[in-house]
Amino acid sequence: MVTSVPRLVIAAPSSGSGKTTVATGLMAALAGRGLTVSPHKVGPDYIDPGYHALASGRVGRNLDAYLCGPELVAPLFLHGARGCDIAVVEGVMGLYDGAAGEGELASTAHVAKLLRAPVVLVVDASSQSRSVAALVHGFASWDPEVRIGGVILNKVGSDRHEELLREALDSSGVPVLGVLRRAAQVDTPSRHLGLVPVAERRSAAVDSVGAMAAQVAQGCDLAALEALARAAGALPGGSAPWTPVVPAHDHPTRSAEKRAPRVAMAGGEAFTFSYAEHTELLTAAGAEVVTFDPLRDEQLPDGTAGLVIGGGFPEVYAAELSANEPLRKAIAELALSGAPVAAECAGLLYLCRELDGRPMCGVLDATARMTERLTLGYRDAVAVGDSVLAVAGTRMRGHEFHRTVVEPGAGAAPAWGVRTPVRRVEGFVQQGVHASYLHTHWASEPGVARRFVERCRTS
Repeated sequence: MVTSVPRLVIAAPSSGSGKTTVATGLMAALAGRGLTVSPHKVGPDYIDPGYHALASGRVGRNLDAYLCGPELVAPLFLHGARGCDIAVVEGVMGLYDGAAGEGELASTAHVAKLLRAPVVLVVDASSQSRSVAALVHGFASWDPEVRIGGVILNKVGSDRHEELLREALDSSGVPVLGVLRRAAQVDTPSRHLGLVPVAERRSAAVDSVGAMAAQVAQGCDLAALEALARAAGALPGGSAPWTPVVPAHDHPTRSAEKRAPRVAMAGGEAFTFSYAEHTELLTAAGAEVVTFDPLRDEQLPDGTAGLVIGGGFPEVYAAELSANEPLRKAIAELALSGAPVAAECAGLLYLCRELDGRPMCGVLDATARMTERLTLGYRDAVAVGDSVLAVAGTRMRGHEFHRTVVEPGAGAAPAWGVRTPVRRVEGFVQQGVHASYLHTHWASEPGVARRFVERCRTS
């Protein structure tokens, strides 16, 4: 069993320091050297992994110690890194920033320790010189279990600025592994929930990733970064790759195995938020997963027995989604038939009667609208009643990230009881529909996928 995948964690003192530029550029630069690169992202981010996939040619995967539990971080990492020469893990927020009120839990530092991976600290040096040494020293000495293997200085203004920074860091004991100058061409556009996803700007995104790769290849010591990654050694003892395969004692009956229900999964520009493991779990549970695009496809895939609508930006595409009336009607008919429908965040909005005054699918007696208020954070949740995803009492952890509100009508039961830290109920369960704002990671509770597929077989 291979448990010594060469690996690096790209971290920073704070958000906005350039982690995504460096991590994505490094993935692409290493791939350009002929290495098979495994891309990973700490936390619940769906957008950065899209850029990672573009850079590496492999599926971007998340490592979230809150949603999945610390015990699954190394197994999920090994699952994604199968057959790879090197892995690059992009951190989240500042190096030591984790789940609010939970100490180090789910921080980049926590994940780095779980993976026993060296950390490369990306520092925005645009407004400092000698002070950079104090900053790096503080981060390197804060937790002796976190190994800061090097620093990459970002947004350096000139040769003289670089000289001052290097002089300051000479006595820090942390080597400078790269210096990147200010470069607007590597910037990627943002909006209300972060970067614009790759699916919405693929051609421009390819150019951006190419610019990132060129900048990293020119400004960083790739050989030294590779050597640091190879010095990571073995992962914690007992680590084995995660698998989506259903254990033998949980397999469905032989008669049920003969039927592979077709599960339609929303994709395209409007619905880009999905964990790769969800599709793998559904497939391992016996389903045939088929992707469709609600912006362009006027009907669900033939033979659809169940529907999964993940997150994304329906508010950006409300006019186009509303204009696709044939598909809206098809989804409403499927839901009315009692077929399993699982919707998260954007999917919840799409199932409402309307979004910002535009007609949506009308599956739920609720209206949705954009607001200026950002709702963001991890959530502890428990299933209020039985649904196509879980039996009452099932506990899961989720993440909320949106600027919308849903005003419910009547007739649907809530999906989750949530602690935020105030206790409240959230989401909708009616017939075969489970719709909620919570983004969940099914690897933490594989029974969710098995239950959904079994309901697809029997509905």
